[in-house]
Amino acid sequence: MKATVLFTALFSLTMIAFGKDPLSVGADAPALSVKIQSGEMLDLADAYAEGPVLIYFYPKSFTRGCEIQACNLRDSASDISAVGLTVIGVSRDKVEKQARFKEEHALPFDIVADEDGSLGDAFGVGLTMGVLPLHKRQSFLIVDGKIAWVDSSASPSSQAADAMAALAEAKAKSSS
Repeated sequence: MKATVLFTALFSLTMIAFGKDPLSVGADAPALSVKIQSGEMLDLADAYAEGPVLIYFYPKSFTRGCEIQACNLRDSASDISAVGLTVIGVSRDKVEKQARFKEEHALPFDIVADEDGSLGDAFGVGLTMGVLPLHKRQSFLIVDGKIAWVDSSASPSSQAADAMAALAEAKAKSSS
């Protein structure tokens, strides 16, 4: 019991947030050009112009929670597509690792290789564990170039349902 408490305390001390606070609802979504798993550049402004976008940040490819989250979104791809939502995953992994992650899990969406953390910094999702920079698991729904919903502690197993419910709510607000 004492060892568990000590480990938890030490682990908590190594988890240090950096950067600014996450963007909030109503803020302009960062419109950067980012490198995806193929090595090509994706202009986020173009993605926002095509319809609603879910950008989800996750700590590291090929880790349990991150695989659950990506596969949850993959398994709901037809429902996500039916509501016109584009999904973009983001972690600080290298392009090659993102390509393997996408291929091995048959992900039908792009994965950003945010190696320098610039996209995470723009959204305010930076985190460091010891000396290892990561992204905190957070999701942002962008509608018409604005943040419409923020999930500051995204659930890997319900990410798709949570995002689609948020999109339905955002659409209901805009039509009233």
